[in-house]
Amino acid sequence: MSDRIDIPTDDGPMPTWRFLPESGSGPGIVLFQEIFGVSDYIKARGADLAALGYVVLAPEIYWRLDDSEIDESRDDMLQRAMSVMGRVDWPKAVSDGATAVAAARADEHVHGGVGVVGFCFGGGLAFNVAAATDVDVLVSYYGSALPNLLDLAGDVTAPSLHHFGESDDYLSTDVVERVRAAVSRDGVQFETYAGAGHAFDNPHPMFHHADASAAAWRNTVDFLATYLPATGR
Repeated sequence: MSDRIDIPTDDGPMPTWRFLPESGSGPGIVLFQEIFGVSDYIKARGADLAALGYVVLAPEIYWRLDDSEIDESRDDMLQRAMSVMGRVDWPKAVSDGATAVAAARADEHVHGGVGVVGFCFGGGLAFNVAAATDVDVLVSYYGSALPNLLDLAGDVTAPSLHHFGESDDYLSTDVVERVRAAVSRDGVQFETYAGAGHAFDNPHPMFHHADASAAAWRNTVDFLATYLPATGR
């Protein structure tokens, strides 16, 4: 089950999608979008997480921007998304993410801890939010901003899972290894996937790598079950 809620911020209400498990309650997960926004794909992942027993909040991080709609059926969707993302005020996005975590903790349906999960743009945002506020678990898929956030690695103390494709044209092998070196510690799992490019979990034919997507999701499910178990599983 999903609904739309507004999360109050200092600048106004932030539209947010909420996904509830069949039981109606469970641990919380704040789900951070790709550069394409809270797309059908992100909503599907929100529903997948809810099916595992989590209460999922997916805030619309582009809510402050005018003209932020992205049509994923267009050939220029990637250029359009990059243009929209380039207008994001990163500190405000981090503040919004931390506010969403606080909202999850206060949600009447959330019983237990609260984790953050993010994809691409959202993978880096989730990492920064985990550094800025207390979360119980972090899962980051190919966080595009991570190379510029490594000075925050010491502030991320939650158990963490990182996913990267080994054929990522956006994040080279050298960059991924630099990220690995910076974030590695007890409680951190770092997974790479042969043949997978950037955004390999996105089902769009431009990005999708079926084997890597399936393997990464299995790793995510197992990781969450270990560090933020939900009774719905």
